[in-house]
Amino acid sequence: MYILTADEMREMDRRTIENFGLPGRLLMENAGRGAVRAIFSVWPDVYTRSAAVIAGKGNNGGDGFVIARYLFQHGVDVSVYLLAERGRVKGDAAANLELIETLGLQVTEMPDELSFSQYKEEIAGNDLLIDAILGTGLDSEVKGYFREVIDFMNNSRTPVFSVDIPSGLHTETGRPCGICVRADATATFAFPKLGHMLLPGAEYTGRLTIVDIGIPPYIVQSAEPKHQLLTAGWIRSQLAARDLQTHKGQTGHVLAAAGSPGKTGAAAMTAMSALRAGAGLVTLAVAESINHAVETLATEVVTHPLADDKKGALGGGNADEILSLLSDKKCLALGPGIGTLETTAQLVGTLIEKSPVPLVIDADGLNCLAQNPKVLAKKQSDLVLTPHPGEMARLADTTAAEIQEDRIAAAREYAKKHGVYLVLKGARTVAAMPDGNIFVNPTGNPGMASGGMGDVLTGMIAGFIAQGKSPGIACRLAVYLHGASADLLAEKRGPFGYIATDIMTHLPETIKAVKDATFRDIAHECRPML
Repeated sequence: MYILTADEMREMDRRTIENFGLPGRLLMENAGRGAVRAIFSVWPDVYTRSAAVIAGKGNNGGDGFVIARYLFQHGVDVSVYLLAERGRVKGDAAANLELIETLGLQVTEMPDELSFSQYKEEIAGNDLLIDAILGTGLDSEVKGYFREVIDFMNNSRTPVFSVDIPSGLHTETGRPCGICVRADATATFAFPKLGHMLLPGAEYTGRLTIVDIGIPPYIVQSAEPKHQLLTAGWIRSQLAARDLQTHKGQTGHVLAAAGSPGKTGAAAMTAMSALRAGAGLVTLAVAESINHAVETLATEVVTHPLADDKKGALGGGNADEILSLLSDKKCLALGPGIGTLETTAQLVGTLIEKSPVPLVIDADGLNCLAQNPKVLAKKQSDLVLTPHPGEMARLADTTAAEIQEDRIAAAREYAKKHGVYLVLKGARTVAAMPDGNIFVNPTGNPGMASGGMGDVLTGMIAGFIAQGKSPGIACRLAVYLHGASADLLAEKRGPFGYIATDIMTHLPETIKAVKDATFRDIAHECRPML
């Protein structure tokens, strides 16, 4: 499912109007009519209730005028409050303002704080507030009068329905521009926007409905949107049934180089997760001093003990032997629990430079990479990096706070600059491709705030690559199923308390639920409506 920026949506609107010949006023009509159906689906008793449309002077307000007209025609007690002087409303919005006045709907002008103060009590007496104030074009902080109105709406305790996007929500980052309407439900037009899907934007959006406003498919395809939401349907399309004669030699062999004293669990979870994702074989290269402990934890995995380089860890002296082990492997999972000694960092650099197979690098492997980022220019094979915000900050030489300010921009910039696949973990994980395309993952929940989750994800990505999936597809499959497994566990066991190995052991059941279409994701709730 495509997710659009404000610029992409404007361009599709423009081309629909100018190239396809569909009038802008008809697009606004479709938007308003579909939004009313969304309102009825959320609040079926709205027929017996009262609603107040709070409208700005732009096209978002115009959509609000159409909504008011349809509500009025359905017998709803609706009133309209305009946060501007009537003469400042132009174009299609002005035409729809004139229409509702022709029907006899009273429009109350409230162009400033003083006039607004006179109607606060009246507005608060309604059963539903419809936010049609700012729309998707906002890119600066909300101040002054609009800030006061939004603050009033948020404190009114009255249900709020937002038109297109909650007023004050940044369309690209999903962050409030100082203040933002906290909607119970939102109807957006044509496609969801990034701000709806990223956090905290999803929390401000509430229940999201997508309204089909009539944009032709060829215009959508030719626009080549750069952002997509991962959906259960797409994941299902990638999970083909296996031939009845399939054997372990045909489902891929992963090599994992991981672990150090005190971190044997990370190595074991990475290796076992590759198997749970469907890889046929996994060999785990570990320092000899921890081999016995790892064998105890990962009974289905073949271990290959290597000479301890220093303090029980792998180091630069192990590089040639690890490279020789890759001769019959499909993927190398590198880094979980491996440590950050100088000699270990040398090993990581050598493997990046010389590995003949795709690498998936996480945890300590990323911290080692951050010590020598120039080695990325020497890589011979595809590279998947899976940082959390702190690791991403070290890779990009910035702060975690700055990464979180615009997760998509941070992931895209690094992936394009270095030609890597980058999975920026966290709430609504972002998978960035080397060509700049972005995939947002809707699965997962706060119960995943527990150690070892990243080790499981690393193994899963490696397992899918070993089975023949491209690194880009493997990333998408893994992040979705990783989060979906947590969602199913939360549903069965409670919101937290399950651990990384629970995610891992639950994966086959999760894959079955997705293949059988019994797992419902966010895309099921965003059904197009006209």
